[in-house]
Amino acid sequence: MRRGPLCAAALAMLMACTPIAQNGNDFRQRRLDMVERQIRQRGVVDARVLDAMRTVPRERFVPANASSSAYDDTPLAIGLGQTISQPYIVAYMTEALEVSAAHRVLEIGTGSGYQAAVLSTLAREVYTIEIVPELARRAATLLRELGYANVHVREGDGFAGWPERAPFDRIMVTAAPDEIPKPLIEQLATGGRLVIPVGGQGREQWMTIVEKTGIGTVQRRTIPVQFVPFTRGK
Repeated sequence: MRRGPLCAAALAMLMACTPIAQNGNDFRQRRLDMVERQIRQRGVVDARVLDAMRTVPRERFVPANASSSAYDDTPLAIGLGQTISQPYIVAYMTEALEVSAAHRVLEIGTGSGYQAAVLSTLAREVYTIEIVPELARRAATLLRELGYANVHVREGDGFAGWPERAPFDRIMVTAAPDEIPKPLIEQLATGGRLVIPVGGQGREQWMTIVEKTGIGTVQRRTIPVQFVPFTRGK
């Protein structure tokens, strides 16, 4: 059968687009499987958190040569000595934070921007700090390209928090310090919640939840974890 120029051009366009569409559909199915098998079946039940994990394209937040592993049940290296956390840990910490649509959230340790993207679907505003300049720039660009307009990225030492934007209703830390930074407690609003892994490199680390009341703070440890160390500025 003879094809005219218009038909041939349309066919070429379809053939060019098909692998991309198929790849996108494959990632979507793997994302759904990840939520069901790695997250929901392990006890994360918050519907908003599960929907966020189903929505955010994790494959965009890992190096291109690792995209096929984006939905594996493991953390992945993102370069410069940093990692993107295991999907279950991202979901677990997000659920533990108890974010509402009215909250302003501070994240320490932007990394690739994945956790910030997940939080952005749940909160009013997300402020995230990354000490590694290249990672901060890369994450800011990607989050902007993907349309996460309520995420604000800053390069700097997360130990000091973001005082000019405080207080925050929720704070999440995605690297493990030896102890909870005092500035973060100070920048947490009364009634606020902080989720942070505590314990230095080579030491036992525990996910810790801090709740700030009118008369002080209450802390409780939940699960043992292993995070990269909390990096300080010089």
